[in-house]
Amino acid sequence: MLDRDEDILKAAEDWGKAGHGVALATVVETWGSAPRPAGSSLVVNDDGTFLGSVSGGCVEGAVVTEALDVIASGTPRMLEFGVADDAAWKVGLSCGGTIRVFVEKVG
Repeated sequence: MLDRDEDILKAAEDWGKAGHGVALATVVETWGSAPRPAGSSLVVNDDGTFLGSVSGGCVEGAVVTEALDVIASGTPRMLEFGVADDAAWKVGLSCGGTIRVFVEKVG
């Protein structure tokens, strides 16, 4: 079961109150067959703990890595993931679609 938006935002708030750096990743666009719709989100804290999903597991690892960089730098990023040659099975969407994910520091 995927986490509700309220759970994700509550985790972000709780982690921030506990002194963690926090980033929010949100699907802002999808093309073709995408595992999660626009608006899906994932929250990450500075120790790598995360809650939610932007791709049903396809690219969460890469998004968490980018989110940790965003927490450290404070600079937001727009990420794009899709099927691209050999990279499709490493960090990509094997379903054939493409997603854009905006990652920003919160708190």
